[in-house]
Amino acid sequence: MTKSDKFGGSKSPKSPGSASEVHDPFGIGELPIDDDGELGDDLDDGTVISSGDDVDGPELAGYSSCEEALSDTLTNLERVTVERDEATVQRDEYLDLVKRVQADFENYKRRVEGQRVEQIERAAEALVVEVLPVLDACEAAVAHGADDVLPIQSSLYGTLERRGLTKVDATDVAFDPTVHEAVLTEAGDNDDGPTVIEIMRTGYSWNGRVVRPAMVKVRS
Repeated sequence: MTKSDKFGGSKSPKSPGSASEVHDPFGIGELPIDDDGELGDDLDDGTVISSGDDVDGPELAGYSSCEEALSDTLTNLERVTVERDEATVQRDEYLDLVKRVQADFENYKRRVEGQRVEQIERAAEALVVEVLPVLDACEAAVAHGADDVLPIQSSLYGTLERRGLTKVDATDVAFDPTVHEAVLTEAGDNDDGPTVIEIMRTGYSWNGRVVRPAMVKVRS
């Protein structure tokens, strides 16, 4: 038994120029194949396949027409544009908020720094006020001839002066109630107003701020 008989018969020889039919195992039908192994132009139902025929594009999913698809696309585009504009406005609001918070924080830092400096100055001022009686004692001792106290007085006052201490001890100047305290007065013919003629106790200012007015005698 030959191989062809074993598989159900022998294959008939092809005639030149004729198309052989090949069985489709998927049940599509018999497809005509020519001698060159190419699919023939004629199908069983008479349909002719031509490479020049126009083929329709894919159907519009969910739309009945191109106009409907275009209208829906434009609607979505408008919605996206509105959302973009809203997001831009919200972004600008956030940026303004960040700028305001940053400005407030900078103002807070400057305010805290100013308070810190002021506290340091006030603490130094309080310390200077506590030292003033020592200067008064040194000044009184020197006035009574205790010259050995003079170096101590000069050293102490020099140190404080470099930090901002200034004496208020000028005479023959107009009386100023912000820096002078009149403890004695005498009559006079001064047309320019009250004048300081004697310092009873030296006054002091610390960095331009009067910490103790000078006790003075005034001629009015």
